[in-house]
Amino acid sequence: MTQRDPPSSHVTRPPARGLGRALLRRLPLVGTLLGLALAAWLVATNDLSAVGAAFGRIGFAGLAGIVLVRALIVLLCGLAWARLLDGLAPVGAGAFVVLRSVREGINVLLPVASIGGDVLGGRLLTFWGVTGALATASILADMLIQVGTQALFTALGVALLLRLDGEPAAALASWMMHALAVAALVLAAFFAVQRAGAARWVETRLAALARRFVREGAGADTAGPPGSGVQAALDAVWHGGRRGRLAQSVLLHLLAWMLGAAEIWIALACIGIEGVGLAEVLVIEALSQAIKSAAFPVPSGLGVQEGGFVVVCALFGIDAGTAIALSLAKRVPDVVLGLPALLVWQNIEARRAVLQPPGRP
Repeated sequence: MTQRDPPSSHVTRPPARGLGRALLRRLPLVGTLLGLALAAWLVATNDLSAVGAAFGRIGFAGLAGIVLVRALIVLLCGLAWARLLDGLAPVGAGAFVVLRSVREGINVLLPVASIGGDVLGGRLLTFWGVTGALATASILADMLIQVGTQALFTALGVALLLRLDGEPAAALASWMMHALAVAALVLAAFFAVQRAGAARWVETRLAALARRFVREGAGADTAGPPGSGVQAALDAVWHGGRRGRLAQSVLLHLLAWMLGAAEIWIALACIGIEGVGLAEVLVIEALSQAIKSAAFPVPSGLGVQEGGFVVVCALFGIDAGTAIALSLAKRVPDVVLGLPALLVWQNIEARRAVLQPPGRP
Protein backbone atom coordinates (compact mmCIF):
# COMPACT_ATOMS: atom_id res chain seq x y z
CA MET A 1 0.00 0.00 0.00
CA THR A 2 1.42 3.32 -1.06
CA GLN A 3 1.83 5.71 1.82
CA ARG A 4 0.47 9.13 1.15
CA ASP A 5 2.62 12.12 1.74
CA PRO A 6 1.64 14.12 4.81
CA PRO A 7 -0.30 17.26 4.09
CA SER A 8 2.02 20.07 3.27
CA SER A 9 2.38 22.80 5.85
CA HIS A 10 2.42 25.27 2.99
CA VAL A 11 -1.16 24.73 1.86
CA THR A 12 -2.38 27.83 0.09
CA ARG A 13 -4.93 29.65 2.17
CA PRO A 14 -7.03 32.66 1.25
CA PRO A 15 -4.82 35.68 1.81
CA ALA A 16 -7.36 37.45 4.00
CA ARG A 17 -4.95 40.07 5.23
CA GLY A 18 -3.58 40.72 1.76
CA LEU A 19 -7.12 40.96 0.42
CA GLY A 20 -8.02 43.51 3.06
CA ARG A 21 -4.99 45.62 2.22
CA ALA A 22 -5.79 45.38 -1.49
CA LEU A 23 -9.33 46.61 -0.82
CA LEU A 24 -8.00 49.53 1.22
CA ARG A 25 -5.62 50.46 -1.58
CA ARG A 26 -8.47 50.39 -4.10
CA LEU A 27 -10.86 52.37 -1.89
CA PRO A 28 -9.64 55.79 -3.15
CA LEU A 29 -9.93 54.56 -6.75
CA VAL A 30 -13.49 53.39 -6.19
CA GLY A 31 -14.29 56.66 -4.44
CA THR A 32 -12.79 58.63 -7.33
CA LEU A 33 -14.90 56.78 -9.88
CA LEU A 34 -18.06 57.32 -7.83
CA GLY A 35 -17.22 61.00 -7.41
CA LEU A 36 -16.59 61.42 -11.13
CA ALA A 37 -19.89 59.73 -11.90
CA LEU A 38 -21.73 62.07 -9.54
CA ALA A 39 -19.92 65.11 -10.94
CA ALA A 40 -20.78 64.03 -14.50
CA TRP A 41 -24.44 63.62 -13.52
CA LEU A 42 -24.48 67.10 -11.99
CA VAL A 43 -22.96 68.55 -15.16
CA ALA A 44 -25.43 66.70 -17.38
CA THR A 45 -28.48 67.79 -15.39
CA ASN A 46 -27.61 71.46 -14.89
CA ASP A 47 -27.09 74.50 -17.09
CA LEU A 48 -23.32 74.94 -17.52
CA SER A 49 -23.75 78.47 -18.79
CA ALA A 50 -25.49 79.41 -15.52
CA VAL A 51 -22.63 77.84 -13.53
CA GLY A 52 -20.05 79.71 -15.60
CA ALA A 53 -21.90 83.02 -15.30
CA ALA A 54 -22.19 82.71 -11.51
CA PHE A 55 -18.55 81.69 -11.15
CA GLY A 56 -17.44 84.55 -13.40
CA ARG A 57 -19.24 87.10 -11.22
CA ILE A 58 -17.09 86.07 -8.24
CA GLY A 59 -14.12 87.51 -10.08
CA PHE A 60 -10.44 87.60 -9.25
CA ALA A 61 -10.88 89.77 -6.16
CA GLY A 62 -13.50 87.43 -4.70
CA LEU A 63 -11.40 84.35 -5.36
CA ALA A 64 -8.35 86.06 -3.85
CA GLY A 65 -10.36 86.78 -0.72
CA ILE A 66 -11.46 83.15 -0.50
CA VAL A 67 -7.86 81.98 -0.86
CA LEU A 68 -6.76 84.34 1.93
CA VAL A 69 -9.49 83.03 4.22
CA ARG A 70 -8.43 79.44 3.51
CA ALA A 71 -4.80 80.30 4.25
CA LEU A 72 -5.92 81.66 7.63
CA ILE A 73 -7.89 78.46 8.26
CA VAL A 74 -4.82 76.32 7.54
CA LEU A 75 -2.79 78.55 9.87
CA LEU A 76 -5.31 78.09 12.69
CA CYS A 77 -5.36 74.30 12.20
CA GLY A 78 -1.57 74.18 12.22
CA LEU A 79 -1.47 76.14 15.46
CA ALA A 80 -4.10 73.82 16.95
CA TRP A 81 -1.90 70.81 16.12
CA ALA A 82 1.13 72.57 17.63
CA ARG A 83 -0.70 73.13 20.93
CA LEU A 84 -1.08 69.36 21.34
CA LEU A 85 2.70 68.84 21.47
CA ASP A 86 3.61 72.06 23.24
CA GLY A 87 6.00 71.05 26.02
CA LEU A 88 6.33 67.50 24.68
CA ALA A 89 8.49 68.11 21.60
CA PRO A 90 11.03 70.88 20.84
CA VAL A 91 9.36 71.89 17.58
CA GLY A 92 8.24 75.41 16.71
CA ALA A 93 4.71 76.21 15.60
CA GLY A 94 5.97 77.09 12.11
CA ALA A 95 6.77 73.44 11.36
CA PHE A 96 3.23 72.40 12.27
CA VAL A 97 1.74 75.10 10.03
CA VAL A 98 3.91 73.96 7.09
CA LEU A 99 3.07 70.29 7.65
CA ARG A 100 -0.60 71.11 8.07
CA SER A 101 -0.58 72.72 4.63
CA VAL A 102 1.10 69.58 3.28
CA ARG A 103 -1.59 67.42 4.89
CA GLU A 104 -4.29 69.54 3.25
CA GLY A 105 -2.57 69.55 -0.13
CA ILE A 106 -2.27 65.77 -0.21
CA ASN A 107 -5.85 65.22 0.93
CA VAL A 108 -7.41 67.57 -1.64
CA LEU A 109 -5.20 67.04 -4.69
CA LEU A 110 -4.02 63.42 -4.61
CA PRO A 111 -6.18 60.33 -5.14
CA VAL A 112 -6.11 59.23 -1.51
CA ALA A 113 -8.83 58.89 1.09
CA SER A 114 -9.15 61.98 3.28
CA ILE A 115 -6.74 60.65 5.91
CA GLY A 116 -3.80 59.94 3.60
CA GLY A 117 -2.28 63.37 4.12
CA ASP A 118 -2.67 63.06 7.89
CA VAL A 119 -0.71 59.78 7.98
CA LEU A 120 2.05 61.30 5.88
CA GLY A 121 2.04 64.45 8.00
CA GLY A 122 2.85 62.32 11.03
CA ARG A 123 5.76 60.73 9.20
CA LEU A 124 7.12 64.12 8.12
CA LEU A 125 6.91 65.38 11.69
CA THR A 126 9.58 62.85 12.68
CA PHE A 127 12.03 64.77 10.46
CA TRP A 128 11.93 67.49 13.15
CA GLY A 129 13.14 65.06 15.81
CA VAL A 130 9.77 63.89 17.14
CA THR A 131 9.50 60.19 17.94
CA GLY A 132 7.32 58.07 15.69
CA ALA A 133 5.08 57.19 18.64
CA LEU A 134 4.55 60.82 19.64
CA ALA A 135 3.99 61.91 16.03
CA THR A 136 1.36 59.20 15.60
CA ALA A 137 -0.30 60.16 18.89
CA SER A 138 -0.43 63.82 17.86
CA ILE A 139 -2.09 62.93 14.56
CA LEU A 140 -4.68 60.72 16.25
CA ALA A 141 -5.48 63.39 18.84
CA ASP A 142 -5.59 66.17 16.25
CA MET A 143 -7.92 64.19 14.01
CA LEU A 144 -10.19 63.41 16.96
CA ILE A 145 -10.40 67.09 17.95
CA GLN A 146 -10.94 68.13 14.35
CA VAL A 147 -13.81 65.70 13.82
CA GLY A 148 -15.27 66.46 17.24
CA THR A 149 -15.31 70.21 16.61
CA GLN A 150 -16.82 69.63 13.18
CA ALA A 151 -19.61 67.70 14.89
CA LEU A 152 -20.22 70.70 17.17
CA PHE A 153 -20.22 73.03 14.15
CA THR A 154 -22.65 70.73 12.35
CA ALA A 155 -24.90 70.70 15.43
CA LEU A 156 -24.94 74.50 15.27
CA GLY A 157 -25.96 74.29 11.62
CA VAL A 158 -28.75 71.83 12.45
CA ALA A 159 -30.01 74.08 15.26
CA LEU A 160 -30.19 77.00 12.85
CA LEU A 161 -31.80 74.80 10.20
CA LEU A 162 -34.60 73.83 12.59
CA ARG A 163 -35.72 77.46 12.57
CA LEU A 164 -36.73 77.11 8.91
CA ASP A 165 -40.22 76.10 7.84
CA GLY A 166 -40.85 73.46 5.23
CA GLU A 167 -40.64 69.73 4.77
CA PRO A 168 -37.23 69.65 2.98
CA ALA A 169 -35.53 71.53 5.84
CA ALA A 170 -37.16 69.29 8.45
CA ALA A 171 -36.16 66.13 6.58
CA LEU A 172 -32.55 67.25 6.19
CA ALA A 173 -32.36 68.31 9.85
CA SER A 174 -33.72 64.92 10.94
CA TRP A 175 -31.17 63.08 8.80
CA MET A 176 -28.35 65.22 10.14
CA MET A 177 -29.41 64.64 13.77
CA HIS A 178 -29.32 60.88 13.25
CA ALA A 179 -25.88 61.18 11.64
CA LEU A 180 -24.66 63.31 14.56
CA ALA A 181 -25.89 60.70 17.05
CA VAL A 182 -23.89 57.99 15.30
CA ALA A 183 -20.85 60.27 15.05
CA ALA A 184 -21.06 61.04 18.78
CA LEU A 185 -20.94 57.33 19.62
CA VAL A 186 -17.97 56.75 17.32
CA LEU A 187 -16.09 59.76 18.69
CA ALA A 188 -16.75 58.70 22.28
CA ALA A 189 -15.41 55.22 21.56
CA PHE A 190 -12.37 56.62 19.75
CA PHE A 191 -11.62 58.95 22.67
CA ALA A 192 -12.07 56.16 25.22
CA VAL A 193 -9.58 53.99 23.36
CA GLN A 194 -7.05 56.82 23.19
CA ARG A 195 -7.53 58.07 26.75
CA ALA A 196 -7.87 54.82 28.66
CA GLY A 197 -6.05 52.28 26.48
CA ALA A 198 -8.99 49.88 26.76
CA ALA A 199 -7.02 46.79 25.76
CA ARG A 200 -3.42 45.87 25.11
CA TRP A 201 -4.04 44.81 21.52
CA VAL A 202 -4.97 48.39 20.64
CA GLU A 203 -1.50 49.62 21.57
CA THR A 204 0.09 46.73 19.69
CA ARG A 205 -1.74 47.60 16.49
CA LEU A 206 -1.12 51.32 16.84
CA ALA A 207 2.56 50.61 17.33
CA ALA A 208 2.52 48.44 14.21
CA LEU A 209 0.96 51.31 12.25
CA ALA A 210 3.61 53.65 13.60
CA ARG A 211 6.39 51.33 12.47
CA ARG A 212 4.81 51.00 9.06
CA PHE A 213 3.87 54.60 8.31
CA VAL A 214 6.11 56.66 10.57
CA ARG A 215 9.88 56.38 10.66
CA GLU A 216 11.87 57.65 13.58
CA GLY A 217 13.43 61.05 12.92
CA ALA A 218 16.93 62.20 13.71
CA GLY A 219 17.42 62.92 17.38
CA ALA A 220 14.12 61.30 18.26
CA ASP A 221 15.58 59.70 21.36
CA THR A 222 15.35 63.01 23.21
CA ALA A 223 12.07 64.37 21.88
CA GLY A 224 9.45 62.00 23.19
CA PRO A 225 7.71 61.50 26.48
CA PRO A 226 8.59 58.70 28.90
CA GLY A 227 7.74 55.36 27.38
CA SER A 228 8.21 54.22 23.83
CA GLY A 229 4.72 53.06 22.85
CA VAL A 230 1.97 54.95 21.10
CA GLN A 231 -0.33 54.47 24.10
CA ALA A 232 2.24 56.12 26.37
CA ALA A 233 2.49 59.01 23.93
CA LEU A 234 -1.32 59.33 23.82
CA ASP A 235 -1.39 59.42 27.63
CA ALA A 236 1.16 62.25 27.54
CA VAL A 237 -0.93 64.22 25.03
CA TRP A 238 -4.21 63.77 26.94
CA HIS A 239 -2.71 64.21 30.43
CA GLY A 240 -4.93 66.23 32.76
CA GLY A 241 -2.23 68.80 33.40
CA ARG A 242 -2.43 69.88 29.76
CA ARG A 243 -6.11 70.84 29.72
CA GLY A 244 -5.32 74.44 28.86
CA ARG A 245 -3.40 73.46 25.73
CA LEU A 246 -6.12 70.99 24.73
CA ALA A 247 -8.79 73.66 25.20
CA GLN A 248 -6.81 76.05 23.01
CA SER A 249 -6.58 73.38 20.29
CA VAL A 250 -10.34 72.82 20.45
CA LEU A 251 -11.09 76.55 20.23
CA LEU A 252 -8.70 77.02 17.30
CA HIS A 253 -10.35 74.18 15.37
CA LEU A 254 -13.83 75.56 16.12
CA LEU A 255 -12.77 78.99 14.91
CA ALA A 256 -11.36 77.42 11.74
CA TRP A 257 -14.63 75.63 10.99
CA MET A 258 -16.67 78.79 11.52
CA LEU A 259 -14.27 80.88 9.46
CA GLY A 260 -15.04 78.62 6.50
CA ALA A 261 -18.42 80.34 6.33
CA ALA A 262 -16.59 83.52 5.30
CA GLU A 263 -15.69 81.82 2.01
CA ILE A 264 -19.40 81.31 1.31
CA TRP A 265 -20.23 84.89 2.30
CA ILE A 266 -17.56 86.34 -0.01
CA ALA A 267 -18.70 84.25 -2.97
CA LEU A 268 -22.41 85.04 -2.46
CA ALA A 269 -21.68 88.76 -2.05
CA CYS A 270 -19.69 88.81 -5.30
CA ILE A 271 -22.37 86.90 -7.21
CA GLY A 272 -24.99 89.32 -5.91
CA ILE A 273 -27.24 86.93 -3.98
CA GLU A 274 -29.40 88.89 -1.53
CA GLY A 275 -31.41 87.75 1.46
CA VAL A 276 -28.81 85.30 2.75
CA GLY A 277 -27.60 86.31 6.20
CA LEU A 278 -25.09 84.98 8.68
CA ALA A 279 -27.35 82.17 9.90
CA GLU A 280 -27.97 80.91 6.37
CA VAL A 281 -24.27 81.06 5.49
CA LEU A 282 -23.40 79.07 8.63
CA VAL A 283 -26.00 76.42 7.73
CA ILE A 284 -24.67 76.10 4.18
CA GLU A 285 -21.07 75.75 5.35
CA ALA A 286 -21.78 73.41 8.27
CA LEU A 287 -24.02 70.99 6.42
CA SER A 288 -22.10 70.94 3.14
CA GLN A 289 -18.87 70.20 5.02
CA ALA A 290 -20.60 67.46 7.00
CA ILE A 291 -21.89 65.83 3.81
CA LYS A 292 -18.41 66.01 2.28
CA SER A 293 -16.79 64.51 5.38
CA ALA A 294 -19.30 61.67 5.48
CA ALA A 295 -18.02 60.66 2.03
CA PHE A 296 -14.37 60.59 3.16
CA PRO A 297 -13.40 57.66 0.88
CA VAL A 298 -14.05 59.96 -2.11
CA PRO A 299 -10.85 61.98 -2.68
CA SER A 300 -11.52 65.67 -1.97
CA GLY A 301 -15.25 64.90 -1.91
CA LEU A 302 -15.28 65.02 -5.71
CA GLY A 303 -18.89 65.41 -6.83
CA VAL A 304 -20.13 64.95 -3.26
CA GLN A 305 -19.22 68.50 -2.28
CA GLU A 306 -21.05 69.89 -5.31
CA GLY A 307 -24.08 67.72 -4.62
CA GLY A 308 -24.12 68.81 -0.99
CA PHE A 309 -24.10 72.46 -1.99
CA VAL A 310 -27.00 71.90 -4.40
CA VAL A 311 -29.09 70.22 -1.68
CA VAL A 312 -28.37 72.72 1.10
CA CYS A 313 -28.49 75.88 -1.02
CA ALA A 314 -31.90 74.88 -2.40
CA LEU A 315 -33.31 75.37 1.12
CA PHE A 316 -32.59 79.11 0.78
CA GLY A 317 -33.79 79.52 -2.80
CA ILE A 318 -30.32 79.45 -4.35
CA ASP A 319 -30.41 77.77 -7.75
CA ALA A 320 -28.27 74.74 -8.61
CA GLY A 321 -26.01 76.67 -10.98
CA THR A 322 -25.06 79.16 -8.29
CA ALA A 323 -24.62 76.35 -5.76
CA ILE A 324 -22.19 74.51 -8.04
CA ALA A 325 -20.34 77.78 -8.66
CA LEU A 326 -19.99 78.18 -4.88
CA SER A 327 -18.49 74.72 -4.63
CA LEU A 328 -16.07 75.44 -7.47
CA ALA A 329 -15.03 78.69 -5.76
CA LYS A 330 -14.19 76.73 -2.61
CA ARG A 331 -12.01 74.41 -4.70
CA VAL A 332 -9.85 77.28 -5.94
CA PRO A 333 -7.87 77.45 -2.66
CA ASP A 334 -7.40 73.68 -2.87
CA VAL A 335 -5.34 74.22 -6.01
CA VAL A 336 -3.76 77.60 -5.24
CA LEU A 337 -2.55 76.49 -1.81
CA GLY A 338 -2.34 72.76 -2.46
CA LEU A 339 0.13 72.80 -5.35
CA PRO A 340 2.79 74.77 -3.42
CA ALA A 341 2.21 72.47 -0.45
CA LEU A 342 2.96 69.43 -2.61
CA LEU A 343 6.16 71.11 -3.80
CA VAL A 344 7.11 71.80 -0.18
CA TRP A 345 6.51 68.12 0.62
CA GLN A 346 8.78 67.01 -2.21
CA ASN A 347 11.43 69.49 -1.09
CA ILE A 348 11.29 68.13 2.46
CA GLU A 349 11.64 64.58 1.18
CA ALA A 350 14.55 65.56 -1.09
CA ARG A 351 16.40 67.39 1.69
CA ARG A 352 15.84 64.44 3.99
CA ALA A 353 17.26 62.05 1.40
CA VAL A 354 20.38 64.24 0.98
CA LEU A 355 20.95 64.59 4.73
CA GLN A 356 20.17 60.92 5.51
CA PRO A 357 23.27 59.13 6.84
CA PRO A 358 24.43 56.29 4.57
CA GLY A 359 22.97 52.95 5.51
CA ARG A 360 20.19 54.40 7.68
CA PRO A 361 16.65 53.34 6.69
